[in-house]
Amino acid sequence: MLQNRFGKLAATALTGSMLMGAAACGGSEPATTAKPSEGAGSAAPAAAGAKVGLAYDIGGRGDQSFNDAAAAGLDKAKPELGLAEAKEIEASNGETEAAKEERLRLLASGGYNPIVAIGFAYSGPLKKVAAEFPDVKFAIVDDAAATGANISNLLFAEHEGSFLIGAAAALKSKKNHVGFVGGVEVPLIKKFEAGFVAGAKAVKADIKVDVNYLSQPPEFSGFNDPAKGKTAATGMFDAGADVVYHAAGGSGGGVFEAAKAAKGLAIGVDSDQAKTAAADVQSVIVTSMIKKVDVAVFDFLKSFSTNAVKAGPQVYDLKAGGVDYSTTGGQVDDIKAKLDEYKQKIISGEIAVPDKTS
Repeated sequence: MLQNRFGKLAATALTGSMLMGAAACGGSEPATTAKPSEGAGSAAPAAAGAKVGLAYDIGGRGDQSFNDAAAAGLDKAKPELGLAEAKEIEASNGETEAAKEERLRLLASGGYNPIVAIGFAYSGPLKKVAAEFPDVKFAIVDDAAATGANISNLLFAEHEGSFLIGAAAALKSKKNHVGFVGGVEVPLIKKFEAGFVAGAKAVKADIKVDVNYLSQPPEFSGFNDPAKGKTAATGMFDAGADVVYHAAGGSGGGVFEAAKAAKGLAIGVDSDQAKTAAADVQSVIVTSMIKKVDVAVFDFLKSFSTNAVKAGPQVYDLKAGGVDYSTTGGQVDDIKAKLDEYKQKIISGEIAVPDKTS
């Protein structure tokens, strides 16, 4: 979902040997519910000597959220799967789809296999490049539209995790007024909003929920503009909200600053941001909606190492442990039983969480 999101295309950095990693052929598979990995085991020969390419969304490693979660999966895989090399490159703000195509194409032609694209913005470019390199295994996070025999779609039930976060916000709110800051108004982020609003209203039907998006597509700066995030959240706190949830990547740092200044509370996203955010704002982060991109990336790399890559959608939902809420700092200890009750109702199907706003 997303500091330092500016261009590092650096094509010259992609030079190197042309040895292609071996991968199994895989046809299209039906959608499966992923089971987060519990350990790597011993790597099969396919992993030894593999050169992994990882293309980040805007912000790259160091965004304290979405991209950092993906980086954690890669970092786990390096020693456990015996990867020979990993090349990490990131998108630049405002770049064209052609730039994304070239990034992926340079990785594939440079002998990197498998290749993981982090974020739905790679959808069109990845589908095109994957067709040009049928022997390379590709994965894309947060996108189901890019399909192909060599494409794995790593998807999440963000609305389910956000329902729990909405419930937490409502339970913690003393003013019956909360807020949601979205980075860019696209269907993926609308899923976060839909779940958050549903969870808040499940607790308090009359709760007021403010919503603000920082940018509109095709402008994606909303994922890396802390100043805009701070302005949006400050407006919500000034209007009476006392808890604000963000799904805005690097812009979330500004939301946390606003919460601190207003003596309010904030909720993080993707990573456990009470651990990853700047130390001076961690205390205002009551919880985070954890989206286990690290697990999905590791699982994909592990499946490559055992020649078990499956094409098509693999969904990391609440039942599979792919999304959850964090408890760092103990600020939700008093409401944990209630949140876990909602969690079980979602898992059992008693609560059906909307993935679209009305």
